[in-house]
Amino acid sequence: MLFHVRMTVKLPVDMPAEQAAKLKADEKELAQRLQREGTWRHLWRIAGLYANFSIFDVPDNQALHDTLMQLPLYPYMDIEVTPLCRHPSSVHADDR
Repeated sequence: MLFHVRMTVKLPVDMPAEQAAKLKADEKELAQRLQREGTWRHLWRIAGLYANFSIFDVPDNQALHDTLMQLPLYPYMDIEVTPLCRHPSSVHADDR
């Protein structure tokens, strides 16, 4: 299943810089691994915000939930999820 996910990160203003840097580095490492594995299909930054639009490709709702919860920045995110399906007017034969 494909899911459109908007993630907005809201780190506490009083979080120590070292802790924030570690969380961001761990998040990047996991995000890149999930992209290489095909789970995190697309990742776009939203200009001017500490936020992104992403497409996840997972078997079901629970798999998406489990994937999102393992993100190091998860406790500091507002997340909006929209399930996706193929559109009959799409000119593409795949989900690229």
